[in-house]
Amino acid sequence: MKMRGKPVSARAILVLCLASFLAGSLFTSRTWTWSSIHDHSQPQISIIPQLESVTQDCDHKRKLVEGKSGDIMGEVAKTHQAIQSLDKTISTLEMELAIARTSQTSGHVPIERESNQNLRKAFVVIGINTAFSSKKRRDSVRETWMPRGANLKKLEKDKGVVVRFVIGHSATPGGVLDRAIDAEEAEHKDFLRLKHVEGYHELSTKTRLYFSTAVSIWDADFYVKVDDDVHVNLGMLMSTLARYRSKPRIYIGCMKSGPVLSQKGVRYHEPEHWKFGEEGNKYFRHATGQIYAISKDLAAYISINMPILHRYANEDVSLGSWFIGLEVEHVDEHSMCCGTPPDCEWKARTGNICVASFDWKCSGICKSVERMKDVHNSCGEGNGAVWNVDL
Repeated sequence: MKMRGKPVSARAILVLCLASFLAGSLFTSRTWTWSSIHDHSQPQISIIPQLESVTQDCDHKRKLVEGKSGDIMGEVAKTHQAIQSLDKTISTLEMELAIARTSQTSGHVPIERESNQNLRKAFVVIGINTAFSSKKRRDSVRETWMPRGANLKKLEKDKGVVVRFVIGHSATPGGVLDRAIDAEEAEHKDFLRLKHVEGYHELSTKTRLYFSTAVSIWDADFYVKVDDDVHVNLGMLMSTLARYRSKPRIYIGCMKSGPVLSQKGVRYHEPEHWKFGEEGNKYFRHATGQIYAISKDLAAYISINMPILHRYANEDVSLGSWFIGLEVEHVDEHSMCCGTPPDCEWKARTGNICVASFDWKCSGICKSVERMKDVHNSCGEGNGAVWNVDL
């Protein structure tokens, strides 16, 4: 909000008042002189009391101006907050309108979505990507940075932080793998099951379905995906996300631009390498797949457009491609990709506690089952940190 003119200082107002008074006095004195010539019976009028009155009036106006400057700044701050709130409201209405249009034109919405009134409110939904063979990894996470049992429910209720292991089903529904997950869920109650057949080469599909499913259950400000071999400090994650709460379309993570690998048989081979130009080119900037966060509007966008979102070989590249043509703010957050000790340990000692820690060479914590507890002890924020974050 810009003022049209420069603010007038109190001194200028005082000078203006005095000048006006002197000009008026000159005019009045001439009138009195003319009147005294024609009427000697008119009493003489003293100007001293009027001078004092004008001075007091100017002083009063000066105080009003000084007082109003604070009021003006207060009004500016209130207006800024109102604009931010209106921006978020408009963004939400745009997404709801898009959902309604999709429903009318296609006859269905990709995932059955309840009304906003029926959705569970949350600040952030954290989906931990896991597999059937990763029970020991899940246990190492439960024993370190992920609350369990009553604390998990309390975190969701008191802080709006939902944490779930995300997994689909096996190729043979109801088989031994699914029954093992069912038993684990009955014990811990910390799974989000997807209508998805698990498979390493289906990670892009799983990620797409995770966000779509999460949006259909929770009305959250942010949705996070993290791997089950990454250490996370939940308090720091909450504090980091809270800084961007007013942004409607935000994509947060450690942004990178790795090479497009065209050679067959190598890890991270990209069959559609030709789409990215000549051999040796790099991908567009995107968040590395170990952990990233997106705002509600982007998760809703994925849900609405799920059938037509292209899937590349690498899940993190796929997610980045879904946002590359949209008005999305990319945040390169380096605290989400710290190394394991001594890197994250040194940063913690200097007061720069990391959001997430892992080893680049392993795309997660190397030997995470054995090392997760050591990383937690060296780089963890403390068990009480998550409860002390003020949102």
